[in-house]
Amino acid sequence: MAIFKEISANDIKSARSVLNQLIDVTQEDVSGSDTRKKYQVWVSGGVGPGVTSSLFQTVYDQDFSIQTANSVMDMTVGLYFSGSTVQDIKSGEDSAGKLLFPSTSLQMREKIDIYRQHSLLLLGNADLRFAAPFGSALGANGIDEAFFIDLKRLFFRDGIKKETFAMRFYQTSSTNGLHQTNLNATSENGAKIYTDAGAASNQESSFGGKVSNLIDSSDSNRNVGLLFGDQGILVLDLAKVLSGTEHVSGTIAAMSPTGANPELAAGETFIGDTEVAGNPDARFIPDFLTSGSLDNIIDHLASCRFSSGSLTAMSFQNQTVINSTLVFARATADEFNYSSNPTFVDSDNRIVVIDEGQDDVQQTFTFVTSVGIYDTGNNLLAVAKLSRPVEKNPEKDIGFRIRLDF
Repeated sequence: MAIFKEISANDIKSARSVLNQLIDVTQEDVSGSDTRKKYQVWVSGGVGPGVTSSLFQTVYDQDFSIQTANSVMDMTVGLYFSGSTVQDIKSGEDSAGKLLFPSTSLQMREKIDIYRQHSLLLLGNADLRFAAPFGSALGANGIDEAFFIDLKRLFFRDGIKKETFAMRFYQTSSTNGLHQTNLNATSENGAKIYTDAGAASNQESSFGGKVSNLIDSSDSNRNVGLLFGDQGILVLDLAKVLSGTEHVSGTIAAMSPTGANPELAAGETFIGDTEVAGNPDARFIPDFLTSGSLDNIIDHLASCRFSSGSLTAMSFQNQTVINSTLVFARATADEFNYSSNPTFVDSDNRIVVIDEGQDDVQQTFTFVTSVGIYDTGNNLLAVAKLSRPVEKNPEKDIGFRIRLDF
């Protein structure tokens, strides 16, 4: 029969600790076609075969077709409804309040909704506008064109440690020609490091938790976005992290019929081409952000602005909060020197003697291999295993510290 000993409240203590893990995301992970998954869940109507695009893309730590692949982050783009990029192209609203845009634009309502969803989650109100630095007056500090990076819980855990985040991003790019397959066919220039340096001494809080300002490491006064560490979400101002006025050219998806242009397939159009495009002076902002599909935009950002090399694209330390309950179990000299194991006694309920010796000097002893924790109804709740058996005899007073982490 088992022997129980009551554990008092004084024998139970609570503790909390934080475990840090370094996360390193390489450029190849972000730019690779086999490590970046498209979902293509949005399909347009209208002229030609229509346009099929994702609403976001997911970056994996290896080929996403492999069962062991882990999703690292989602990437997408959003537009603020009252920003000039939306207002200058909006053609009106229908009787039901649905926003109307010209056929030369793509996924405008979806881009607005993505911005609103992040505002609701992080700011507590879908109509609010992000600003960098956080809490500053809007105007020039407002983020109208946002690049959202949503890190997965597996990697950011319980939060991102302050002043450990850094991201390599290419602010400018140069095109290889006018008639490109798409805007990914570029070479990058102007590498920048964006970091949350100074976050420990300038901590902000919002509806979505703790917020750090992202700055240009070469100019600490230049704020380029926000890092919501508790949510693992980055909000980058596209007008600042890249050259928004940079000329763009290439082929993008469009509602275009077969034969609209002999050099193009159905569902494609040129942008920024001085020879054939309707808008030869196209810029990244606003032209590409309004005319390109989300897949077009994300493909360009992932393949060009993060590059395809083996360098680190993003690194940070996550935080895993470990809550522990410490239970101190003590076995005094006269306790637990007998075992409840059936082999400890014979059929007559007498202790099995290993070495008879002299009766007046022999003492019973046991080897402790585990400690069980029971509730008041004698129901086993947990078992603590020792790394090796510990001898217990009347000459020993032993204390065990049991740690329950969760």
